[in-house]
Amino acid sequence: MKRIAGLGVAALLAASGARAEPASPITAARIREDVRALASDAFEGRGPGQAGEARTLDYLVAQFKAAGLEPGGPNGAWLQDAPMTQFDRVGPVKLGLKMAGAPARALVVGRDVTASSHRLGRNRLVGAPIVFVGYGVKAPDLGWDSFAGVDLHGKVALILANDPDYEAAPGSPAFGRFGGKAMVYPGRFGAKVAAAQAAGAAAVLVIHEDAAARYPWLQVANGDRIASMELAAAPGASPPGGLSGWLHRDVAVRLLRSAGLDLDALKIAARDPAFRPIPLRGAALSADFAVRAHPLVSHNVVARLPGASRPDEVVVYGAHWDANGRGAPDARGDDIRNGAVDNAVGTAELLEVARAFAAGPRPQRSLVFIAYTAEEKGLLGSDYYAAHPVYPLAKTAAVINLDPHVMLGRARNIETIGAGRTDLEDDLARAAAAESLRVEPEPHPEAGWSFRSDQFSFARRGVPALTFRIGRDLVDGGRAAGTARAEDYQVRRYPQPGAAFDPSWTFEGSAQEAAVAWRVGAAVANRPSWPSWRAGVEYEKLRTPSAAERR
Repeated sequence: MKRIAGLGVAALLAASGARAEPASPITAARIREDVRALASDAFEGRGPGQAGEARTLDYLVAQFKAAGLEPGGPNGAWLQDAPMTQFDRVGPVKLGLKMAGAPARALVVGRDVTASSHRLGRNRLVGAPIVFVGYGVKAPDLGWDSFAGVDLHGKVALILANDPDYEAAPGSPAFGRFGGKAMVYPGRFGAKVAAAQAAGAAAVLVIHEDAAARYPWLQVANGDRIASMELAAAPGASPPGGLSGWLHRDVAVRLLRSAGLDLDALKIAARDPAFRPIPLRGAALSADFAVRAHPLVSHNVVARLPGASRPDEVVVYGAHWDANGRGAPDARGDDIRNGAVDNAVGTAELLEVARAFAAGPRPQRSLVFIAYTAEEKGLLGSDYYAAHPVYPLAKTAAVINLDPHVMLGRARNIETIGAGRTDLEDDLARAAAAESLRVEPEPHPEAGWSFRSDQFSFARRGVPALTFRIGRDLVDGGRAAGTARAEDYQVRRYPQPGAAFDPSWTFEGSAQEAAVAWRVGAAVANRPSWPSWRAGVEYEKLRTPSAAERR
């Protein structure tokens, strides 16, 4: 194994590119074994702060040790503490919706609406007026503020999913301002909620449509029963916000119709930057439920291979180890959300890439392997590391993220998430070609995956970051088979107890992902130049202030 890995790195260092690339040292069998273990019931769904966390950490540390890596965390430890707060609903959740000309009706949590809050104690609303605020986007740099001149104090903000370009056609008032089909960050659910709460909203409801949200109602309904978390607040931080959630499209249609409005017509009107919020005549929301919180400390696992000549410069590989742990049982009584794909697969790929490097000669830059906690809670582990980096971000050459999210077989293509942003994509293209793969942009940029995985924690601080996954054009069955398999996973498995290890999986596609990641990292770690953002990309200006440290 050491001889093969060494030849692979040597070939990647060859300037001419004339020699054929050797086979990668990545094996599907080892990835399969790690996934089988991490996704087993013994790990209880790898929930941060739950019993499965300790077992997961022990397993990862043992694998890194066995591969020959050294502790890479603070003060020579394997683990980086990440202080958090967990929020749980306590007791019954009562929600009532009043529509014009009709008596108030109860909303059923998980069927009609989801409900979350980080406001401790009793969360109570009595007849709060509802205001439709269009797309709920606050993006001053794009000349857009859905909340300008609106007083939302004591009111409920009702918001459309995604951003104004999502369903817009060329020629509409703002088309192209938001990058076309690709979602911009202010179009994300969390960004809308934060903007509405900053504008004073007592509650925020986002209208759920499968296409605009890019995940089905069943997924958000299942997620409603999972406790939420956030990083521990700094002293003097703003108080946490109140009720937020998704509102089922059917309920929203009836609500708007009762106020004399039509959802489809409103979506068109809200694409105009001149659109102003509309109070819904006769509509009000009432709510009554309690929230309690408790502190916990979760952990990132950090391993390191020191560089041969520039050890203070690092390339980071990352994957989140967490899934959704134990929660409410399904119809069969299963309460473990095993997270076999999301993200035992990515974590197993992380381990396999680490083994491949450890078995060969040391690259020039150091390699750091981070298994992040609490990605499912909002990228908390990676955000904590990026805010408290063990290795300076200015000297972090690149971040390569492993979060494949779908389980597919051997493929002919690789999908780039957030394509067109960094010259790391040139390395990706060369690495993919070495594995007989072609590179394509992700098929659904409107899903906002570039903001929904751990590389974003680094990108928004200026570090060039890359994430990709195996494509849907499968060797066995082509694009139709790959698309069908990906859609089945989204609807039937994620993030449900059904997301368990399947003995029929070959992990050939996972091995392709890991091999490409290994090649990209080797290229970056062994050359003197620094990756960068492409000109005009929003993250470029965040990287510029630290340029002198890299010279």
